[in-house]
Amino acid sequence: MHLLYLAADETPNPVWPIWQELVIGAIGFALLCFILMKYVFPRMEETFRARVDAIEGGIKRAEEAQAEANALLEQYRQQLAEARSDAARIRDEARADAAGIRDEILAQAREESERIIAAGRESLAAERSTIVRELRAELGTLAVDLAGRIVGESLADEARRHGTVERFLADLGEGPTPAQAGGRR
Repeated sequence: MHLLYLAADETPNPVWPIWQELVIGAIGFALLCFILMKYVFPRMEETFRARVDAIEGGIKRAEEAQAEANALLEQYRQQLAEARSDAARIRDEARADAAGIRDEILAQAREESERIIAAGRESLAAERSTIVRELRAELGTLAVDLAGRIVGESLADEARRHGTVERFLADLGEGPTPAQAGGRR
């Protein structure tokens, strides 16, 4: 009955679409689905896969980079610890070397000091013996002059002739040594 109504009336019903439009729409829809499934969806799938791969690859690369960074950090810490231990060892060796050098310099200074003191003592002893000889000679001369003044004549020639001064000095030499005489003052 409806069909008869449509055929007789020829005004399209807005609720019921025209069958030719439905067929053309279905063909267009099928063509659109075919094109989308054949060309667009595979491209979109490739793009999605590429993005997923990029994201997963980025995550893997980030994890690898993080692992490498951690390994480098551990290596750096080991090298730093080795450098610190080497520095401590070198510092200890330098201290030991410095102590050895200091001891060596002190020993050399002591030796030099002892040598200088010994040389000074030898020089002092030589100077002392020279002064004692000079004083004895002068003492003999002064004694002869003094005796000559007391006697009233010059006794220097006669004292030399008889060796009086030498005997007097020899007698002084048999007595206490100048060091002992100096110690008794």
